[in-house]
Amino acid sequence: MARERIQIKKIDNTTARQVTFSKRRRGLFKKAEELSILCDAEVALIVFSTTGKLFQYSSSCMNDIIEKHRTQSKNLQKSSDQPSFDLNIENDKYVNLSKQVEEASVILRQMRGEELDGLTVEDLQRLEKNLESGLSRVLDRKGNVLMDQINDLRRKGAELMEENTKLRDKISVAGKQIAYDDAIPGEDGHSAESVMTASHSAGTSQDCDDSSDTSLKLGLPWNH
Repeated sequence: MARERIQIKKIDNTTARQVTFSKRRRGLFKKAEELSILCDAEVALIVFSTTGKLFQYSSSCMNDIIEKHRTQSKNLQKSSDQPSFDLNIENDKYVNLSKQVEEASVILRQMRGEELDGLTVEDLQRLEKNLESGLSRVLDRKGNVLMDQINDLRRKGAELMEENTKLRDKISVAGKQIAYDDAIPGEDGHSAESVMTASHSAGTSQDCDDSSDTSLKLGLPWNH
C-alpha cells in the first residue's frame, strides 16, 4: 500500500510539531554530514526551535565557515554594486556629451544667422565679436595660403628659367662645334666649304663644254 504523502504546512498540534522537529532536524544534520563527507564540502547548519533553542552542525570550525560566508557576501556585494556605479558614470558622461553637442549645434546655427529671435543685445554683440574674430582668422589663413602659392609659383618660374638657360647654353655649344667642324681642312689642304665650291664650279664648267660640243655638231651658233 502506497505511503500517504504528508501535506507541507504548519503542524497545529504542539506535541506533534515538536516530535516532527526533532526527527527532521536529526535527518537534516545527517544529510549535511553525508554531503560533507561524500563531496569534501564545508557545511554549516544553524537551526533555532520555536522556543529559541540553538541547534547547529558544522563539518569544520563553525566560526571559520561563518567568517568565510561573510567575506564572500561582501565580495559579491561589491561586484554587484560596481557595474551599477560604472553605469551611472557612463550615463553622466553621455548626458554631458549630449548637452555639449546641443550647445555647439545652437552656436553653429546662430553663427549661420539662424535662431536669433531669443537673443538679447548682449548675446548679439557677443556673437558679432565671435564672428569678427573668426573672420579675421579666416583672412589671415587665406593670406598665408596665397603667399605659399605665390612663393611656389616663383620657385617653379626660377627653375624653368634655369632650365632654359642650360638649354640655350647647350644649343650654343652645339652650333660652335658645327662651325668648327666645317672650318677644319680636308686631306688635300682645303676646307670642306672650299671643296664644295670647287666641285660646284667644276660641274658648271663641264656643263658648258658639253653644251658647246652639242652646238658645233648641230651647226648651231654657240653663245659663250
